[in-house]
Amino acid sequence: MVSLPVLYAAVLFSAFTHAAWNAMVKKSGDRLLMLAAIRSVGLVAGIIAAIMVPLPSAESIPYLTAAALAHYIYYAMMLNAYRLGDISQVYPISRGTAPLVVVLLGFLFAGELLSGWTVLAICIVSSGILILSVSGSRISRPALLFALATGLAISGYSFLSGLGVRESASMLAYIAWLEIAKGGGMVIFAGVRRRYKAVTYIKENWRSSVVAGFLSVFSWTVSVAVMSVAPIAPVVALRVTSVVFAAIMGTLLLKEGYATRRITAAAIVMAGVMLLGWASS
Repeated sequence: MVSLPVLYAAVLFSAFTHAAWNAMVKKSGDRLLMLAAIRSVGLVAGIIAAIMVPLPSAESIPYLTAAALAHYIYYAMMLNAYRLGDISQVYPISRGTAPLVVVLLGFLFAGELLSGWTVLAICIVSSGILILSVSGSRISRPALLFALATGLAISGYSFLSGLGVRESASMLAYIAWLEIAKGGGMVIFAGVRRRYKAVTYIKENWRSSVVAGFLSVFSWTVSVAVMSVAPIAPVVALRVTSVVFAAIMGTLLLKEGYATRRITAAAIVMAGVMLLGWASS
């Protein structure tokens, strides 16, 4: 049995990769095609993995289907949030709402009774993230609403996948078919909406798309794998530390500024992470 510190370290690394591919989506010239290219990598990886493993258990199919639908909502809300706001604002808001919602869902539907220290740690992490979100120019109301909706979608697919992978006889089978479900629909949708631009875009951006796709698949696979053996809410909270990396990327790569405020908020997030690790050990 792998120890919790090792599992949580893996989740922290997956948080970095998640922030990286989101920054690549934000920076790209056509975010829909970039996201579709990323999901096409997941689609191929899912098909290859599905060939080598058994089908997911019947008990996990409802969770898998619902998680895929939640992902589609997430993609739609995320693309609109990035269209209207800076990544260093909308990303922290969307990721910051997820831990508290997942705590509530876990308590109500999964019987996860978390300690007071764990709940406090999650609150500290979320508070630091929300401070990050207001460190800079005032965010527009539409961007704020789309960011909050993105956070709710994240909560939904995280919670559903955490439950679904526990019902599946094979963790890899669940992940593979979820990648197929996410990727297939996204590629078809983007192909229809951007049918005159898709080929040209892939020719010009296939290298960055493959890199972003691998980062996305790795990030999600690690988080689902850890959620199969650890409490869902702490994993989601740790993964939300990706906002620290996103703030740094937004400042250094996208030139969004306000570095001092965001570093201070990042310190609050990391304090919450340390408390979370202690409370869950």
